[in-house]
Amino acid sequence: MEKFITATGKTIDLAIEAALRELKMDRDSVSVEVLENPKSGFLGFGASPAKVKVTYEVPDEPERPAPALSSASRSKPKKAEPAPAQKAINPKPINPPKKAKEAPKAAEKPAEKPVEKPAEKRERAPKAPKVEKTYAPAAPGSKEEKIEVFVKGLLEHMGSDAVPHAYLGENDTYQVDLVGEDLGFLIGRRGETLDAIQHLTNYAINRDSSKRARINVDAENYRRKREESLKRLAQKVAGKVVKYRRSITLEPMNAYERHVIHATLQDYPDVTTHSTGTEPGRRVVVSYSKYQDSED
Repeated sequence: MEKFITATGKTIDLAIEAALRELKMDRDSVSVEVLENPKSGFLGFGASPAKVKVTYEVPDEPERPAPALSSASRSKPKKAEPAPAQKAINPKPINPPKKAKEAPKAAEKPAEKPVEKPAEKRERAPKAPKVEKTYAPAAPGSKEEKIEVFVKGLLEHMGSDAVPHAYLGENDTYQVDLVGEDLGFLIGRRGETLDAIQHLTNYAINRDSSKRARINVDAENYRRKREESLKRLAQKVAGKVVKYRRSITLEPMNAYERHVIHATLQDYPDVTTHSTGTEPGRRVVVSYSKYQDSED
């Protein structure tokens, strides 16, 4: 079930931050549509803030009949069983304490069954995390070792104990995985800190090299998760564009994120995409069209 709120701010980013604070959600859990761009006006006249629409998903609420059933089920045994039993036993003083003892026994039996189920789940849960990625040590003097040495020194200057592991991946690209605890600040807002580490690493390693090496730095599979989130956002926005037959402007994105949106929608029927604006505020516009002439 989808819900949305609108928020305003001096800039688009400030409007988005205001909405996220109100929802108490992170950026990757919502989709943003720019409704109005900010206007500075002239001499203070005609100025207007940015306005965004933030859409988020909430679980359906089929739980309302549950309390009615539980209350009904509790009320039935009280009226059916205890009532006649008490009337029959009232003249005898010995029976009431026996019933009081039997009641907790009946309560203990159902309590024992649910305790066993979570115990089994707890035993199975640790099995998944045990499968951890293993890394071969970098060969002395190799490109992987140079990358790890540089990134490790950079992380130490940043006050992080994370350990970099470099290896040659697909398309002759060197992958660098940062492993450790509290990696959130190394990722940064929408991966900005991670992008900075990657940029510095590429510059340092390729500075004195005749053949340029492509280096990709990641932490906690952030880039894969972000790419999946962008693809879901692109599909959702495209559906709205076709349904309402109007253009939707997304929030500012970097070149890689814009490329993901363009690539995801390049074969989407009746939808075309193009980028507008200048860095760092360049955005993707998803438009309704009978022709598929997406721009990369």
